[in-house]
Amino acid sequence: MIGLDTNILVRYLTQDDPIQSPKANEIIERRLTEANPGFVSIVAMAEIVWVLDRAYGLGAREIAAAVERILQTEVLAVENEQEVFTALIALRAGQGSFSDALIAALGARMGCSLTLTFDQKALRLPGFELP
Repeated sequence: MIGLDTNILVRYLTQDDPIQSPKANEIIERRLTEANPGFVSIVAMAEIVWVLDRAYGLGAREIAAAVERILQTEVLAVENEQEVFTALIALRAGQGSFSDALIAALGARMGCSLTLTFDQKALRLPGFELP
């Protein structure tokens, strides 16, 4: 397994750099295999969503499509894949931010009965409550 940093995945998704994007393509499309996949950490997933939102100005649907593309790429092993998928569904449905949904899903996986927050937007997601 080979770890992949956020910038490799962003270049692969956006195809916006004439030097780095072809290198990212080479890595993901030719170097990685199902037997030797690329590891995408939960931190990298959160960073990808943040970068696509803040730096690229993409909307929730476009970001959800990018996350789904990563999840569907057979040569990528996504950490906590089910929780990432849960956050993707929340993002696509407009229920809240990807990061908030991911926090709730990871907490639930660890046995949390709820997640306390002061964030009013996060309260739209199941599993969050005010203290």
